[in-house]
Amino acid sequence: MLESPCIASCRLNRDKLCVGCFRHITEIVDWNRRSDSENMAILQKITQRKANAELAGSELEATTAITQAEWQAAKAAVRIKYENE
Repeated sequence: MLESPCIASCRLNRDKLCVGCFRHITEIVDWNRRSDSENMAILQKITQRKANAELAGSELEATTAITQAEWQAAKAAVRIKYENE
């Protein structure tokens, strides 16, 4: 299993991307359920997201902590995804 890219700096931007690890909230909540190949694809997206953020200067962008409601909604969305597969 690939190690999570989490750096324990969980803050979401307006697109629901964590500005610490650059994963979308749905990629965070089901990281341990994904295959290594799926997580590798996410890691590749993270590389591009980091580069885009650096170019855009998004460190000045407003962020919020992940709320329990957001976490639960993301988990529900992931659960539905797996039930429909």
